[in-house]
Amino acid sequence: MNFWLTLPLAVRLAGIFLAGLAAGGAVNWAIYSLAWFARPISPWAPPHAEAAPRSWSDRLPIVGWWHLRREASLHGTLFWLRPLLIELALALGLVGLYYWEVELGGLIPLTPLPPGLGVMLHCQFLAHALLIGLMTAATFIDFDEKTIPDEITLPGMLLGLCLAAALPMSLLPVVMPGVPPTVGNLHAWSPGTFPPWLATWRGPALASAAFTLWCLALIPATATMRRGTWKAIQFYFASIARRQAWKHLLTLAAIGSGAIWGVWLLGGARWDALCTAVAGMAFGAALIWSVRIVGTLALREEAMGFGDVTLMAMIGAFLGWQSTLLVLFFSPAGALFVALAQWIFTGRRDIAFGPYLCVGALYLIVQWAAVWSWAAPIFDMGGLLVAMLAAGLMLMLGLLMLMRIARQAIFGR
Repeated sequence: MNFWLTLPLAVRLAGIFLAGLAAGGAVNWAIYSLAWFARPISPWAPPHAEAAPRSWSDRLPIVGWWHLRREASLHGTLFWLRPLLIELALALGLVGLYYWEVELGGLIPLTPLPPGLGVMLHCQFLAHALLIGLMTAATFIDFDEKTIPDEITLPGMLLGLCLAAALPMSLLPVVMPGVPPTVGNLHAWSPGTFPPWLATWRGPALASAAFTLWCLALIPATATMRRGTWKAIQFYFASIARRQAWKHLLTLAAIGSGAIWGVWLLGGARWDALCTAVAGMAFGAALIWSVRIVGTLALREEAMGFGDVTLMAMIGAFLGWQSTLLVLFFSPAGALFVALAQWIFTGRRDIAFGPYLCVGALYLIVQWAAVWSWAAPIFDMGGLLVAMLAAGLMLMLGLLMLMRIARQAIFGR
């Protein structure tokens, strides 16, 4: 890190640009290889059976996609343009993000910045760059298929938890009151003080229980109430037994719980950060799951996929539970941008919910200083905030039911 900080800014920005190009290549591979209907488009994946063998130049960022125009008859006209733009946008975007977060300290509302923040700012940039790469892959798969693969969100969620424990300073910055004010990191109880009881055995017990419940929720299962409650229960457990996923997820729950207790034994900032990431994961998943249930009940059809739940769990692991609530608040504002982008690139007018969440998370990251300055008092309301969330879900249920009734009256469906 010290060597990196001694490099001229132009050299560091050039390095970030090259890293962004490489990240764009990885994102494009994920978009085409991890989708439900994988396509042999990425130069790093096996080529189409009718395509010519790929050369080393085909794998060069940006330039390679220009070469791969020759496969337009196999993949569609201008198929190469979107992945080329994704690589270019990630490279330029990460350069801009680095300059904003590290050089200008744009996430910290203090002028001038306190000295000695270089390591913290770089840790935060690393976390946000990783999250943006994961969200980009999830967004474009959602554009294409209206699905978000677990192969992106679940490893991403685990990466967010591990990053919090390994680099506690990677969590979003908050200004701590004092003379002079200091800069700390968002935690599970912000803007209040981290409660002492979370440092006792009750903290890791709660965190490991939340992680285990999340792993259990991920076990694929099917149930139907057509033949009664008892048959539904039998069918549910039989569907679990038919698959092998439960073994892997229970193993993950055991390993994750052991790691949580291990970090708790280390204590200090690492435990505070991991506790914050687990809270973000659990609250983010529960928040979108609640919206999904309410929407399904009101519309009498699936309101959103489970991939949106895992996506928000991943975002929460990186950004904290407070951020997930703000992301949900910002996501409708990103609908216009998402709908316009999808219409330009695909001609489709139907839109998935996942890209809304990703645009909201990106906005939150870039505008964190301004957002937290007005949002912090909201998270100091305690029980009142819980009541407001419950009231909001009930209001949403009523509005969606009215929309369904109006749609049936007007369109007959």
